[in-house]
Amino acid sequence: MTTPSGRQIRLTRPDQELMIVEVGGGIRTYAVHGISVIDGYDDVEMCSAGRGQLLAPWPNRLGDGCFEWEGLRHQTPLSEPESHNAIHGLVRWVAWSVSSIGEAEAQLTYRLHPQPGWPWTLDLAVSYALVDRGLEVRTAVANASEPELASCPFGIGWHPYLAAFGGLVDDVVLTIPAGEAYRSDERGLPIGKYAVEGTDVDFRTGRPVGGAHLDTAFTALRPGPDGRTVIELSSVDGNQGAIDGRGVRLWMDSGYTHLMVYSGDTLGDPRRRRRGLAIEPMTCAPDMLRSGDGRRVLESGESFEAAWGLEPFSLM
Repeated sequence: MTTPSGRQIRLTRPDQELMIVEVGGGIRTYAVHGISVIDGYDDVEMCSAGRGQLLAPWPNRLGDGCFEWEGLRHQTPLSEPESHNAIHGLVRWVAWSVSSIGEAEAQLTYRLHPQPGWPWTLDLAVSYALVDRGLEVRTAVANASEPELASCPFGIGWHPYLAAFGGLVDDVVLTIPAGEAYRSDERGLPIGKYAVEGTDVDFRTGRPVGGAHLDTAFTALRPGPDGRTVIELSSVDGNQGAIDGRGVRLWMDSGYTHLMVYSGDTLGDPRRRRRGLAIEPMTCAPDMLRSGDGRRVLESGESFEAAWGLEPFSLM
């Protein structure tokens, strides 16, 4: 049977199951002890709302789909035409190759060739591994362009929706160790930063999401002693539909300097709204190719690698 997301790759480890897909090279489902850790999608569905997708060579929005680099203007297709933006890069709907596969780990690769608005060649590789503590995802990007093209600006991100334990995101406690958030305009483009202290997006000490409508980018992340930034989602004891005492930690290494959090209030399918919280590691801010905020640059032959992962846990 042909599925909308292409070949299905199943990885297992005792009490863990991960389904990754050919189309976009992303994550379709991840479950521990039979409980969904992410709000994924069925194999007969086309991926919606970026679920589990890799976002490259830019995450989030690029205003008007255009940017200037080294004196040249580049115009990419407007993949979010209603807001006149290009969103989430160029690799979400392409077929990735499986370069290696084992019982609990696999690597997928893709070569992004030059195209209108993007003159560089990038080699991308995503490595998945199920380990004792959960899931690890490592992403590598290499500039395979000819030297005369010189430097390539880029950023990457990921778009997993952490499941709300069978209920709504209203019923979970969220902890985000970030000191700053971005204001956005009506097109979802950043128009400035502010300190989160005392605001309705201050989740540094952990509190219920409640009725908050989140579509917010964060930065000034505060890593732990191991250099990782950890975002935590846990169930609220006593809330109907929640699995009391359960939670998940999403960790990011120092390659990820920004974070997007989206509570799913505007999803096209009303049945999916607020059923999962998108926690999106990013190496840069939205609209990075225009603003330069967090922009990474690779010279010909250079590479970059960053990692994130999920660690489900029980507080019981």
